Amino acid sequence: MLGAIVGDIIGSPYHEGGMKSEDFPLFTKESEPTDDTVLTLAVADALMSSLRERGDKITGAFFAENVKASLRTLCRRYKHVHYGKSFYAWLTARHPHPFSSHGNNPAVRVSPVSWAFDDLESVEWFAEVSTVVTHDNNEAVRAAQSVAGAVFLARMKHSKDDIRGYLSGKGYELSRTLDEIRPEYAYSSSSPASVPEAFTAFLEGENFEDVIRKAVSLGGEADSLAAMSGAIAEPLFGISTLAQVEAFEKLKHHMKIIVQKWEQWRD
Repeated sequence: MLGAIVGDIIGSPYHEGGMKSEDFPLFTKESEPTDDTVLTLAVADALMSSLRERGDKITGAFFAENVKASLRTLCRRYKHVHYGKSFYAWLTARHPHPFSSHGNNPAVRVSPVSWAFDDLESVEWFAEVSTVVTHDNNEAVRAAQSVAGAVFLARMKHSKDDIRGYLSGKGYELSRTLDEIRPEYAYSSSSPASVPEAFTAFLEGENFEDVIRKAVSLGGEADSLAAMSGAIAEPLFGISTLAQVEAFEKLKHHMKIIVQKWEQWRD
């Protein structure tokens, strides 16, 4: 989860795209948590409360209700960040219903699920549950399950080749290199046009920082690309203490509380 947050904050100054270089400062005065961090923390908070109340008897329906409540509570607390139009309508609706969208919102926020369960089947199932609360779309589900599965496999110390094979089995074509993708790549928040690119940034990266730099250098929706690739990179490579401290200092007070609870819970 921390990998998603650190990646989001590093990518935030380049959110609108256009950065086609790996040579940029990791943290600047403009670096800040975006909606990606808020969404990720909401899922983490829902997971912790669900497991605290139900333990290994947690059900999909119970978790879904907690995700829904946590998203609506935390996102309303941080109204200043920009949310997608459809998600904002869901957030402000009196009686919200899932909408059909293949946006990358669920894939960006899903990484906490990968740390909560010790088998891939459970990770994929609860990743789907966390998705359909808002995004009732097969492509959004596939993207979220795939990101969650990749994070889980990295957490279990599987090799990059294993993770590539898993993602290929999910239907992702990952033969193009970043150098081939970058020249024509443009901003997109859709899962089909951002999730595979985030996977490629992870697969080509040599360490956490390198993964984030590669994701941002594509010139797309940098915060989301870096959040997804950073989430997978965290368990495989780790994150430097300096990067964690710099990112933590950028968080708002209540965000810091959730991160601290998460670290205590994970330990």
